[in-house]
Amino acid sequence: MESQQKYPKHYSFEFFPPRTDKGKTTIAKTLDELSKLKPAYMSCTYGAGGTTQVGTYDTVKLIVDRQQTAVPHITCIGSSKGVICNLLKTYTELGVKRVVALRGDLPQGQSDPGEFHYANELVTFIREEMGEDFGIEVACYPEVHPQAPSARADIENFKRKVGAGANCAITQYFFNIDAYFRFVDECEQSDIHIPIVPGIMPITNYTQLAKFSDLCGAEIPRWIRKRLEDYGDDLESIRAFGLDVVSELCRRLLDAGCPGLHFYTLNKHEPIVALWQRLGLKGPV
Repeated sequence: MESQQKYPKHYSFEFFPPRTDKGKTTIAKTLDELSKLKPAYMSCTYGAGGTTQVGTYDTVKLIVDRQQTAVPHITCIGSSKGVICNLLKTYTELGVKRVVALRGDLPQGQSDPGEFHYANELVTFIREEMGEDFGIEVACYPEVHPQAPSARADIENFKRKVGAGANCAITQYFFNIDAYFRFVDECEQSDIHIPIVPGIMPITNYTQLAKFSDLCGAEIPRWIRKRLEDYGDDLESIRAFGLDVVSELCRRLLDAGCPGLHFYTLNKHEPIVALWQRLGLKGPV
């Protein structure tokens, strides 16, 4: 963890493009409330195969309109250099200076991955198009990417993204803090030297959390899973317990010297505000 302690701490929020009118109303309220916390930036996920690409742009514009730093996600699988180049140009015109570069998943029913196969190729292309003035964030997986053949292979894949020009990494969320510490130590041993910011998922709905975790390979420790199962449909108890668990996780990470926290908001402001207040966090002055 020593190498991570030298980086200044920053806090960021992640959103997804809403698909309904109600969702659009919700995210507008969420952006208003979370803007008050003055995060380092707000990011927005990107849909594969064109499903939410327009929604991503619209959400990024909402962020920009609130005078917040917007960081759109860009996925490359199934895409082309021309499409990515146009996206970069469009976002540059909005004043965007940073993106999250991801491989993404091949759209259902599509077999051709296009001109990109891996995220490191996307990072290389963005560097070629935008130069060193454009910030690039990438993903990493303390508990190993679910499609990686081994933990070692996963580290090597991460190293290729860093070598291609990534400035910073955001982790998949986790609840096992030792997984993060071990991952960071292994990265240091592999000569990977960029900030590795923990991704933080609030616990507010056990069914939803279990589904997400099964898909992305994030482990819910048995003691947490059993407690959540015991609460059943008692959402108030789930949220109170979740706030205790996640705030303790965040506090231990910050005390150990991690370079900030990246909150997965699920487009809701209340859990994030509760965590922010519990931890006594402050945005940049």
